[in-house]
Amino acid sequence: MSNSVYTTLTRQSGLMNEMRVVANNIANLATTGFRAESAIFSEFVMPLGVGNDSISMARANAHQTNYHQGSLTQTGAAFDLGINGDGFFQVQTPDGVRLTRAGAFSLSAEGELVSPDGSLLLDVGGAPMFAPADAGPISISADGTLSAGGNPVAQIGLVLPTDLTTLVREGGVKFKTDSDLLPADNATISQGFLESSNVDAVGQIARMIEVQRSYEMGQSFLEKEDERLRSIMTLVGGR
Repeated sequence: MSNSVYTTLTRQSGLMNEMRVVANNIANLATTGFRAESAIFSEFVMPLGVGNDSISMARANAHQTNYHQGSLTQTGAAFDLGINGDGFFQVQTPDGVRLTRAGAFSLSAEGELVSPDGSLLLDVGGAPMFAPADAGPISISADGTLSAGGNPVAQIGLVLPTDLTTLVREGGVKFKTDSDLLPADNATISQGFLESSNVDAVGQIARMIEVQRSYEMGQSFLEKEDERLRSIMTLVGGR
């Protein structure tokens, strides 16, 4: 197989990975708190000896997450919470504490605030948030303080990793990290709001078209290269 075929195949593989990333972004346009991703291409250059050109191969196995805030949409629900600024909710999952911007919570039968998949929302001390039953209307202030009937009960813990590059996506809208967590002092909470996905729909669709066209060009080149190699083999074999 020729070097040009190897090079094109690595490019095609990278484009397929990028298409998966773009398709996943588009599929999560309406997912609360979703963070868009992009594929990162890396290049490997191998010398072919003195007097010869080098061969370059590309990969797109790394992803970069866009942490820009999405727009807040008013829902009016008491336990729908949107974050303004940089910061994450902490939720307790079976696999440990995870970070998320998805603020669609509800009250469990035990009085705990939980996400749709049952993860527990944590307070500033890392304990599950609890809202006592029959204690009056629930209100949540901008600093995350939960009050029942006008009496403060607990405070939601908003945190920010010291290094965002350590965040690893899990389950679409959750992230794990081994970085130290600091209080997100500049972030506030809006009760009755949810943060929308930060995916740029128009930009992602345009990128999908570009990737598809690039892939088709590569496929066309491979087909022509295959025809050329077959022709050479036929000529050599006929001698």
